[in-house]
Amino acid sequence: MISTEPALDEIVVAAEAAAWRDAGFRVEGDGSGTEVRVGSTAIGLAGAAAGKRIVRCAMRGIDSESFDGLPIARSDAAPAAVEPAPPHPNGVVAIDHLVAFTPDLDRTVAAGQALGLDLRRIRDEPAPAGSPRQAFFRLGDLILEIAQAPPGSPLPPDSPARFYGLAFLVEDIDATAASLGPLCSDPRDAVQPGRRIATVRKEAGLGLPVAFMTPRPE
Repeated sequence: MISTEPALDEIVVAAEAAAWRDAGFRVEGDGSGTEVRVGSTAIGLAGAAAGKRIVRCAMRGIDSESFDGLPIARSDAAPAAVEPAPPHPNGVVAIDHLVAFTPDLDRTVAAGQALGLDLRRIRDEPAPAGSPRQAFFRLGDLILEIAQAPPGSPLPPDSPARFYGLAFLVEDIDATAASLGPLCSDPRDAVQPGRRIATVRKEAGLGLPVAFMTPRPE
């Protein structure tokens, strides 16, 4: 039976294919059709001139394209038609979570629930980046994290939510970090107990903040 629950089909990023290839991702296609497939999700590479960070996302299982200003589009692709991608040369096997920021967490959460997304929890604790509260939606095989903008953020209170970055699961985080050399930080303990994280530096040119993470403990 094919699931009709909301899931992510595609993320379009304003970045060049060469930068992702240099970071150890397997890039498919050429010209305007280049993409990186991670699990069952395609990451389209639209070029650095396409905008900033995440240009848009395509989701299955939604009836509306209204999500508090986040650029989303409805996808009619059948999940059964998509074969999960094999691991990438840098060790990436899946997307762990997609991050968005909002000046009004309650407003964005309400919009996500109206869209039919599965709200798993709201964490009322400060995050290392300064966000005072975060909400977590299940979106197919990954998590959408909505973080409330920290105090002093340039986001006006009435501005829409904005996509921010991606975190990937890797098989061996030490090997992944070593393969990127100076373009990646040293692995360290993550906020979640039992996990480790390494972040890609801006100089890599991936077009958005990217992190690598170890799997969740059993």
